[in-house]
Amino acid sequence: MEKKSFFRLIQKNKIETLNNRLLIRILLCSTFFLSACDHFVEVDLPSSQLTANAVFQDKATANAAMVSIYAKMRDTGILSGNLSGMSNQMGNYTDELVYYGDVSGTPRDFYNNTILPSNGEISNWWSSSYNQIYAANAIIEGVSASTALTVADKNQFTGEALFVRSLLHFYLLNLYGAVPYITTTNYQQNKVAHRMPSAELYPRIIDDLELAVSLLPEAYISSDRVRPNKSAAMALLARVYLYDGLWAEAANAASYLINNTVMYPWETNLDNIFLKESSTTILQLIPRTDGQNTQEGETFIFTAGPPSLVALSEQLVNGFEPGDERKNHWVAAITNGTDTWYHANKYKEKSNTSSSLEYSILFRLAEQYLIRSEARAQQGDLIGAKEDLDKIRNTAGLAGTTAVSQQDILNAILQERKVEFFTELGHRFFDLKRANRLDEVLLPIKAGWNTTDRLLSLPESELSLNPNLNPQNPGY
Repeated sequence: MEKKSFFRLIQKNKIETLNNRLLIRILLCSTFFLSACDHFVEVDLPSSQLTANAVFQDKATANAAMVSIYAKMRDTGILSGNLSGMSNQMGNYTDELVYYGDVSGTPRDFYNNTILPSNGEISNWWSSSYNQIYAANAIIEGVSASTALTVADKNQFTGEALFVRSLLHFYLLNLYGAVPYITTTNYQQNKVAHRMPSAELYPRIIDDLELAVSLLPEAYISSDRVRPNKSAAMALLARVYLYDGLWAEAANAASYLINNTVMYPWETNLDNIFLKESSTTILQLIPRTDGQNTQEGETFIFTAGPPSLVALSEQLVNGFEPGDERKNHWVAAITNGTDTWYHANKYKEKSNTSSSLEYSILFRLAEQYLIRSEARAQQGDLIGAKEDLDKIRNTAGLAGTTAVSQQDILNAILQERKVEFFTELGHRFFDLKRANRLDEVLLPIKAGWNTTDRLLSLPESELSLNPNLNPQNPGY
C-alpha cells in the first residue's frame, strides 16, 4: 500500500497525534500483515514477527493494522469494485453483463465461461482472500496476547477481525466449494490445511459471527459506517443463516436490523441509497483518498458507445417490470445515434469530486427485507413474506406482488433480488446457485456454460503447493 493512502486511513480514524517514529512503525507492521505471505501456506517464518507483536501494545497501531485490512479488501481481491473484483467478474459470469473489453482480459474468460485452473484472477482471489484472513488472524492472536489494550478495545478489534474472517470464508465457500477454514497464523498448520465441506464450514462461520455479535458494540466507532458494529455482523449472520437453510434464525437476525428504525430508517428516494450517508447502509468501504468515489463507478459507468469494458445485458435491462423506478434511477442509457447500451447507474460518480460522495456498500437494509421474506416463505409464513417483498417493490414504484403459493412467492423474491442487487458483489450468481436455477437460466444464453461451472476452479498453483487441497473441482 502506498504511503499516501495509508496515512490518509490513519488520519480518517483520527490517529493524528503520532510522531514520525510511530508512523514508520505502523507502516512496517501494516506491511507485514498485508504482504508477509504470498500464499496462506507460506512455509518460512515471517522475519518481522517481533515487529508485528509490538503493534498490539498500542491502541493506535492496532487500530491502524485493522484499518489496513479494509484498505486491502477495497483495493484487491473479491470485494474490490474494480474490473478484477467480484461485482464485475461474476456479473460477466452470469446474465448481468456483456463484456466489450480486451479479448485477452480475464473478464473475457468469465464472460465466455472458459476459466482454467491457471487463470490469474482465480489465483488472485484465492491468495488475496487468504492473505486478508491471515491478517485478521494475526489481529485476533495479537489482541489476545496484548497486555496493554483495554477489554473494550480487545472486544472491538477481535470482533472486527472475526467478522472479516467470516466474510471472506463465506465468499470462498460459495465460489470454490469446499475450502480450508484458516484460524491461525501458524504456518506449519496452514501449509497442510485440508478443504472442508459446507456442512463443516457453515457452523464455523456461524460460530465466529455469533462471537463477533457478542463482542462488537451497538454503535459504530466511525460516523461513516466503515467499521463493522453489532448490526453489520448480524447482517452477515442473517445471510449465512439463509444460505445454510436456517430459516427461523435468518428471519430473526434480519428482524434485528429491520426493527432498528432509529439507526436504519427506511429510504424511499432511490437516488439517495448509494450515497455515502445513506440511512440504509449497514457497512461500506471508504475510498483511498477524499474526493475519490467508488471503483464500481469507474468500472461500470461509460459516457460513449460502444462500451470499452462492460454494459448491462439485454436480459437484465428487459427484466424490469413496467413502472419499476429502479430502471429509471439505477440504469443509464448511452446511444451513438444508432445503437443503445446501458450501464449500472447505482453509483453515479465515475470521477473525483471535491469531496467523496459515494462509498462502496457491502451491506444494505434492502437485503435484510428480502432475507426475511425468503426465510418467512420457507417457513410457510406467506403473508409476512409478501409484506417484506412488497416493502422493496413499493419503494421501486411497483404494486404489491400477485404471487400466492409458496413457490410463486419464492420465484418472485428471486426476481426481486435480480433487479435490486444487480452488479453488487455477485448476488445474482449466488442466488441462482442457491435456487438450483443456474443451468435453467444460463444454458440458453451462455454458449460456454456447463453444469460444473457452479464452482470455480481451484488455482493450480495452490494445488501444487498443498496436495491436501486435491482433488480439483469437477469440470477442470
